Amino acid sequence: MKNGIYIDYGQKIGKTVIFAKNHRHAEKIYEVFNKLYPHLNGYAKVIDNYINYAQSAIDEFSDANKLPQIAISVDMLDTGIDVPEVVNLVFFKRVMSKAKFWQMIGRGTRLCPYLIDGKDKNKFYIFDFCGNFEFFRMDKGKASANMIAIQGAIFSLKFQIVYKLQDVNYQTDDLKQFRKRLIDEMVVKIQELDRENFAVRQHLKYVDRYIDNHNYNSLTYEDTLFISEEVAPLIIPEDDEISAVRFDALMYGIELAYLSGKKYNKARADLLKKVKGIAGVANIPEIQIQSELIHKILNTDYLDWADINDFEMIRENIRNLIKYIPKSIIMYETTLNDDILSVDWKESELENDDLKNYKAKVEFYIRQHQQDDSVIRKIKRNELLNSKDIEELEDILWCDLGTKEEYYAEYGEKPLGEFVREIVGLDLEVAKEAFSEFLNDNNLNSNQIYFVNQIIEYIVRNGIMKDFSVLQDSPFTDRGSIVDVFSDTSVWIDIKDVIDSINANAVCHV
Repeated sequence: MKNGIYIDYGQKIGKTVIFAKNHRHAEKIYEVFNKLYPHLNGYAKVIDNYINYAQSAIDEFSDANKLPQIAISVDMLDTGIDVPEVVNLVFFKRVMSKAKFWQMIGRGTRLCPYLIDGKDKNKFYIFDFCGNFEFFRMDKGKASANMIAIQGAIFSLKFQIVYKLQDVNYQTDDLKQFRKRLIDEMVVKIQELDRENFAVRQHLKYVDRYIDNHNYNSLTYEDTLFISEEVAPLIIPEDDEISAVRFDALMYGIELAYLSGKKYNKARADLLKKVKGIAGVANIPEIQIQSELIHKILNTDYLDWADINDFEMIRENIRNLIKYIPKSIIMYETTLNDDILSVDWKESELENDDLKNYKAKVEFYIRQHQQDDSVIRKIKRNELLNSKDIEELEDILWCDLGTKEEYYAEYGEKPLGEFVREIVGLDLEVAKEAFSEFLNDNNLNSNQIYFVNQIIEYIVRNGIMKDFSVLQDSPFTDRGSIVDVFSDTSVWIDIKDVIDSINANAVCHV
């Protein structure tokens, strides 16, 4: 809460996902949060398969204008859920699969315009409390090559150029003017720093030294080190086209190499590549204006004889054209078949890092075989099981994948059919058929039909409906309470009988 990214100009923590280990762990996090922040009612919510209407909770979290802001997730938001507003990820569990780890990180990579104080989302934070970065040997906390790093590098390059231009060989009027302009630009950037900012306050000694133009009259090599280490990292990025900023960095690097008497073959090759890219779209009026310069760079020995003034002229005239270079896109054609790829149960699939515990193994198996396993398919289609079906389930869950003791330790006395149904859900067409007499009843009004459809959606997703308290919440109550919608209680009793029958079929067998 202290270090996360905030939105609405600091008034509200941005959408945050906390990856918890299990339901008990998630509930404990939720409990501690409410004790620490009792005034933030509704800000956090546990989202896992223990709650009655998980999809509704996910939808609320996905809505930028609704609470919760913090989703405490147990496997529900790890993969496959796109919430562009997410800016904080909290890893509060160990992740053994690197592929899954990257998928979880992907929850924060979605672009979102105008999210942070009117500006597009350009970053997100990761808080890793369980050593996942170390486990995967990833460099934790390393700054990426983003806008801030580039601006700091450019500031440092400018300072080194100013230092080199003190030499007697560069005391011409144009280079004196160039040096003065660079100094003025750097002083302005230092003046922009917030002196009350904690990071800036740690370096005020150097901020005060280089905020004064007079202190640039006689620079030493040590000054270039102080600037690079103490001041450049503090520089605030300009609101400028990033491609132009990167071109600035390229050209200032070439200028510094020229002043230092060093070769810059790689940078020169990069410059030529960019100018060729611009020449490829020469029909653009802005590029046509610079056609003579582009021709000189590409078709003459101009760069061989260019000096610091020439390089600076190239920078000034080309930087705003870089954005027109077409971005190449590499496309790969693949043949993907949307059918079942295999009906074989491979032991290797069950032995990967994500499936080393009993719960993960059985749930993985059931999801993978809901189409090809006859017993699981019968449960999904609301068909009664026979004794042989139950024996087959017991063999799979209590012998092949683990033990009966492990099942009871994880799921208690829950009947096997009910357990499977909760994982695979109920077939949509079967659910519609079960409630068809109500959907086809011309005597039901639109609100009643809406209510029935919400029940169907719930049972299709959750398999059964045992906790009828969910009917007192949205979306069931969006058009009135159950009492308001079904003033004739006999209609509701008939609907409830269908629900009870679906629940019973997941438990009973013939």
